[in-house]
Amino acid sequence: MRVEVWTDIACPWCYVGRARFGQGLAAFAHRDEVEVIPRSFELNPQAVNGAEPIIDAVAAQYGRTREQQVAREEQAADMAREAGLDFRIGGRVFGNTFDVHRLIHFAKQHGRQVELTDLAFRANFAEERSIYDRETQVSLAVEAGLDAAQARGVLDNPEAFAAEVRADERLASDLGVSGVPFFVLDRSYAVNGVQSAGMFTQALEKAWEDRPAP
Repeated sequence: MRVEVWTDIACPWCYVGRARFGQGLAAFAHRDEVEVIPRSFELNPQAVNGAEPIIDAVAAQYGRTREQQVAREEQAADMAREAGLDFRIGGRVFGNTFDVHRLIHFAKQHGRQVELTDLAFRANFAEERSIYDRETQVSLAVEAGLDAAQARGVLDNPEAFAAEVRADERLASDLGVSGVPFFVLDRSYAVNGVQSAGMFTQALEKAWEDRPAP
């Protein structure tokens, strides 16, 4: 069974949702027969990299006060810690994740896509390393087991793996995905948002029961 997971590395709910999905998958009897496929999604495709704090940028984007946005960050942090994740508040900056998504597609070519996705989320939310910084991106690629020179070459070429990112985004649009995290099970069932681990297990069981006969 295939599970496609649309996320954006800048999305705190994706960080939590992926962890809860992992917990739900761990409780699924046929977990070793599930292929998890990370897919690209950009919450802010027009964003430019800069030094604006994420709290201020997102508050302005959604018309919230700074205090309201801090409260949402604290909510996300509590949910992350409940899922066994580290989450720091206050040090992240606003930016464009397109290059990170391109690098993840490069990692897919080498069978390291899930590893790099995990590392990028951790770097962004648990370590507050700038995922928009070129040297950090290369470092994460190396941590995922990829060649530094090849990773740098991908990042230096704006066309490298751009089509793959756009294909994921077009597929999301075709499937009606308007927000992330979004999980599609065997193109038959969808789970949207941050659900409980138990909910994910139930969805996996239902999709497994209803899958076509071999």
